[in-house]
Amino acid sequence: MIRVLLADDDPLVRTGLKMMLRGADGIEVVGEASDGAEVAAAVREHAPDVVLMDIRMPVMDGLAATRELTRRGAQAPQVIVLTTFDEHGLVLEAMRSGAAGYLVKHAVPEEIVEAVRRAACGEPALSPSAARALIRHAAVGPDDRAELARQRLASLTEREREVAEAVAEGLSNTEIGTRLHLSLGTVKAHLSSALAKLDLDNRVQLALLTHDAHPRP
Repeated sequence: MIRVLLADDDPLVRTGLKMMLRGADGIEVVGEASDGAEVAAAVREHAPDVVLMDIRMPVMDGLAATRELTRRGAQAPQVIVLTTFDEHGLVLEAMRSGAAGYLVKHAVPEEIVEAVRRAACGEPALSPSAARALIRHAAVGPDDRAELARQRLASLTEREREVAEAVAEGLSNTEIGTRLHLSLGTVKAHLSSALAKLDLDNRVQLALLTHDAHPRP
């Protein structure tokens, strides 16, 4: 079972999400938080695999709560930002805060359920508009950011860089293994090693860094 925590200050939204997720096979809603300030304690209590996190909450916003969770390292759950705000800057800030996904609340239920499943497997979960925002960010990156990103990626082995580039293309671990003729376990090992060397929290941040290193004209 994939254990999910809901963090949103609107009780109607939490109720709707809970009803929707309870109808999905293999997913269990184990807890709720009505503010970002409550999330860390709720995670300790319920040990979720995935947190669906609103951005705008009254005491602590979802981005600050996400950053607090990612400091837990390997023990941190995957965070999917689920918000009404579909803004380029917020998408980037959420990803850099450590979120594994970004969805808007008007996403269809099937998209939200699939995002939870993808995040639980360590895969990115982005709405089409969020994915476009990341692509635009990569396309207009300044030269100094590109050089800094290339310097950071230079610490990786050749195989780790190949995995990072495949992650940046949006490939799943299985697809990366097929392309590079590697077992799934070997792909995961290279990915974990690359994240550790670069001090990154998840594959979305790795994709951002790789895009920064190779800005499009």
